[in-house]
Order: sequence, then structure tokens, then C-alpha cells
Amino acid sequence: MLSIKDLHVEVEEKQILKGINLEIKPGEVHAIMGPNGSGKSTLSSVIAGDETYEVTNGEIIFDKEDLLELDTEERAHKGVFLSFQYPVEIPGITVTNFIKTALNSCQKAKGLPNIPAAEMLKMIREKSKLLEIDQKFLSRSLNESFSGGEKKRNEIFQMMMLNPKLAVLDETDSGLDIDALKIVAKGVNTFKNNTNAIVVITHYQRLLDYIVPDFVHVIHDGKIVKSGDKELAKELEEKGYDWIK
Repeated sequence: MLSIKDLHVEVEEKQILKGINLEIKPGEVHAIMGPNGSGKSTLSSVIAGDETYEVTNGEIIFDKEDLLELDTEERAHKGVFLSFQYPVEIPGITVTNFIKTALNSCQKAKGLPNIPAAEMLKMIREKSKLLEIDQKFLSRSLNESFSGGEKKRNEIFQMMMLNPKLAVLDETDSGLDIDALKIVAKGVNTFKNNTNAIVVITHYQRLLDYIVPDFVHVIHDGKIVKSGDKELAKELEEKGYDWIK
């Protein structure tokens, strides 16, 4: 599904990624861990199409297409989703209107008609209930005055509604208490199936108790320096990152 080969990325002439190689297949969950400044969020931003970063070498192939040739909107229409570490506020645009617009934009890109209102409403009710989102929440402006937990739940709600092929979750567990973490993890696990793939970027092993990865990768100084299964995350929790450099 996703193939990253020898990816080098810089911003303002500073090299951040220094040769990332990663293969992700449908049905897999990959966790990416590493210390601050190692390049984790840079990798997620580059996959999503953030033009702040310059790719100086390498390739990203998604469903047999060159992702680097597509802009951010085209990538989203192809099925790439990024859950932001710091979701932005959009005053005046309700959660419901935002998701309706996003879904129908994807429909249009595929040459399909808008989703009927009744069907859309049914989807919104089902997904919001699963994430324990109050109906009043859906009428609020997107992320405006949301708590950290509300923002993260809203990101997962968007993911479940859009149903992407590849979901990249950038520190979704940041700022969540244990109850909110369980709810978010429940949404991710419900979304997961054999036709999509998930990349979880996190500092902490605790998230991986609830979203169990098939593979764990450690990024240090812009490179993947070690890969393993979920036991690697537990080892990192015990020893920290110094032993792996």
C-alpha cells in the first residue's frame, strides 16, 4: 500500500530525514517512536503533503502512484488521512458542516454524487455514538474552545467518517487521560480492517497497550535505526532511547 524508499527531507536547508525506508501493507498497524526532534512528525507531514518540507531524494509510492506528484488535497482524495498533533481551530464552521463538506468533496473527486442527507446523518450518529461524542458537540465550531481530549476524539471521528485507506495518527495520545485514551483507541480499532493501514506516531508505550501494532519502528536522527514487534515498545519504555542509538 505504502512504500517509502531512501526518503531525504529538509526544511530551511536543514536536513531532517536522512534516508527513511518503510513498507506498509493493507491490514497492518505500524507504530513509529523516537525522541523529540528525531523526525517522526516530519515524516507524517511529508506523507500528507505539507509543502513546508522539501523532499531532496527518495520516493513515496501509495497504491502504485507517486505520492510526491500529488498535492495535499489530491492525496486526501486518494485516501491519505493525517490526524494532527495540534488540530487547528476554524471559527464559524461547525463539526457537522466540516465533515459534510469533506465527504462530499471526496465524492466529487471520484465522480460520485453527494451523499444523501439521511445517509450522512445516520453515519454521523453512528460514529459519534461510538466515540461518546455528544450531539451538541457536533454543532460547535471546529476545535474552537475544545479540550485536548475533544480535539483528539474529533480527529478520530473525522477519520472514521472519511474512511481513508491510510490513516497517520500523529501523537493522538498526547494530552489524553486514560478514559479518553480508551475511547480514542476503541475508535481506531473499530476502523481497522484488512483493506486499510494505520501509522501511529507516539512517544509512549501506553497507547500501544490499546492499539496493538504489528510493527514498531524507532526513528533517531532522521533514520529508522531499529524495527521490531510490540515488545520493542515495551523495551523502550523500560530503557529509554539512549541504548538504541
